[in-house]
Amino acid sequence: MVLKSRQFLHHSIVSIFAVFGCIASAFGQISGTIFSSDGEKLSFATVVIEGTTHGTTADLDGNFEIISTLREAKIVASYVGYENDTLSWTKGKKLHFILQPSSAVLDEVVVSGTMKEVTRMNSPIPIEVYTPVFFRRNPTPNLFTALENVNGVRPQLNCNVCNTGDIHINGMEGPYTMVMIDGMPIVSALSTVYGLMGIPNSMVQRIEVVKGPASTLYGSEAVGGLINVITKNPESASRFSLDFNTTHYGDFNLDLGTKLKIGKASGLFSANVFHFDNIYDINGDNFTDVTLQKRFSIFNKWNFKRKENRLASIALRYVWEDRWGGELQWTPQFRGGDSIYGESIETKRIELIGNYQLPVKEKITFAYSYNLHDQNSVYGTTFYLAKQQIGFAQLTWDKSFSKHDLLAGVAFRYTFYDDNTPVTADGENLNINKPSNIYLPGIFVQDEITLSKKQKLLAGLRYDYNSEHGNILTPRLNYKWTMDDNNTFRLGFGNGFRVANVFSEDHAALTGAREVVIAADLKPEKSYNFNINHTTRLFPKFGFVTLDGSIFYTYFTNRIVADLFSDVNKVIFDNLNGNSISKGATLNTEFNFTNGLKVMAGGTWMDVSINETNTVTGIKTKERQIQTPDFTGTWTISYTFPKSDITLDYTGNVTGPMRLPVVPDDYRPEYSPWFSIQNIQVTKRFKNGVEIYGGLKNLLNFIPDDPILRPFDPFDKQIAVNNPNGYTFDPTYNFAPMQGIRGFVGVRWEWK
Repeated sequence: MVLKSRQFLHHSIVSIFAVFGCIASAFGQISGTIFSSDGEKLSFATVVIEGTTHGTTADLDGNFEIISTLREAKIVASYVGYENDTLSWTKGKKLHFILQPSSAVLDEVVVSGTMKEVTRMNSPIPIEVYTPVFFRRNPTPNLFTALENVNGVRPQLNCNVCNTGDIHINGMEGPYTMVMIDGMPIVSALSTVYGLMGIPNSMVQRIEVVKGPASTLYGSEAVGGLINVITKNPESASRFSLDFNTTHYGDFNLDLGTKLKIGKASGLFSANVFHFDNIYDINGDNFTDVTLQKRFSIFNKWNFKRKENRLASIALRYVWEDRWGGELQWTPQFRGGDSIYGESIETKRIELIGNYQLPVKEKITFAYSYNLHDQNSVYGTTFYLAKQQIGFAQLTWDKSFSKHDLLAGVAFRYTFYDDNTPVTADGENLNINKPSNIYLPGIFVQDEITLSKKQKLLAGLRYDYNSEHGNILTPRLNYKWTMDDNNTFRLGFGNGFRVANVFSEDHAALTGAREVVIAADLKPEKSYNFNINHTTRLFPKFGFVTLDGSIFYTYFTNRIVADLFSDVNKVIFDNLNGNSISKGATLNTEFNFTNGLKVMAGGTWMDVSINETNTVTGIKTKERQIQTPDFTGTWTISYTFPKSDITLDYTGNVTGPMRLPVVPDDYRPEYSPWFSIQNIQVTKRFKNGVEIYGGLKNLLNFIPDDPILRPFDPFDKQIAVNNPNGYTFDPTYNFAPMQGIRGFVGVRWEWK
């Protein structure tokens, strides 16, 4: 009896499943994935069958399923801030949506161009925005190297021994680029060389790039452009994030991030650790190819919830770094000696950033920052001990009325600088130390005028008083014409100024065995810039295309020029007796295909020249700026395989010939060759938020030849021995990193 009951139950279950099988076969399973145009999966997007209310919501990974009796249908996907997309579905077909930013939203919110929150497409200033998604396609340990695949922005190594560098924008050298954190001028002067390291990726929300002078709003140093690192909002940040990667060179980089909540305060804590302690000498010149580095940095930011959503935030960052490069036998006991050559740099840095909106009816915000940079370094036998403190305070008033959007403010910047060089010595007695104290109060105003629905005019004027150089006036004028929803034209004119400190900014003043000569009182550098920009969006059948092109022209009435050619034993700094011109064109393209393929490519052509008149002969000469190529190009190609959730990223850059600091009768070419650095990465994503990635960097294994002149005699003790050309030790012949092909692996995890 029991056996018959079990047989009956078994046949019943089989029959039930058979019935459900027949029913299921009559239904179609509509499934797929929803992406944004930048490759992000859109969590919880809405999907419905066109003409009905039958639909569903995508899961955390952008995947969706709808059960339907239909064999074909039109499926509509929607997401806040994006245009709806409709795809045709037939039974068995898996859908792949790519939603484009909504014309109502227009684009990402940016602040760098006008010091106010506006959408990117509405900004009269052309601004480029890069998110962590872009940088993860070629993971790097710091901001400096992360920018190598941004078109028109080139990290330039300036020394083959200690691997210091700066960031060039459209051919303008590093000191002309202002690097900010949350709109505050944090990385400047002394820290342009070493302060770019140690910015944890886990603290970055996005990076905004403005090409061209921005001195009207941001003052000195924003001559060539600015890079604004916008940090994450603690309230929307992940609960915990981890990113660890290593290469077969033996270096490792660790980023950690977490958010905290205490009462009405939300906090973000980020930390970065980088360690590289292996000596490599691939070219056999007895010098390290890559400096050995130990670096640690922490970042802590707090946002406070206030009435009427008024702004209040404070952030603190600390960076410690110890690096050295030189002869393979070097150890700390040889630091500063003349037997074994080495360059050793110890850096300590503290930064404070804050914003507070006053509790008044008008929108008035007080912003402040402070940074202390302490550097203990030695280059061979040359000690460079420097300390810099910068205090900054700014009060802005934001007011909109009628067709005007007004921003006015007052600012004050104090810079303290002291070192052990003649720069901070008393002019009459070099044995007396006289630190530099520069006071820079300023006032600025800008008005964004809506001329019509399609036209805007931005006019700005800034006045500063430099305690050493007097009055400085910087105007700017920008015009934007929105031809239609997909075409925008921008015209811009601006003025820039900068007060140079050659010792803190130009590594050529310290490295090697050259004597530093300052030929005259160095005057502020002034420039005038004109640019025209056109952005267009196209919607071909295969997907979505964006084209962004610009033409730029910058004229310097004065520049501080480092002469490395007149005397091989000297670096001569002097005011330019003539003018300098930077001109060129740049184009960024972005192709998003309906099959999930994404291609970003760009190129920049530039001509940066120094035109000078000899004060004795009256002869005019034109020379290309050293270490500035006439063409650079970048690309990123990405594709995600939907079924396996594996992404393939192929990134790279190409650099044209650049003039190099050769010496008389140099056996090395005066111009570098064309070269390309290419990388490939494979990333596997799991549903629990874990990502595993790996790949190869510098696929073509490109390494420069003969980067150091006479590496066997770094202290010039044997110049007279078998040296008919009178060569001296010189490590400034640099145009590319000395790291060859290398494999890397990493793991990334975000707990939302």
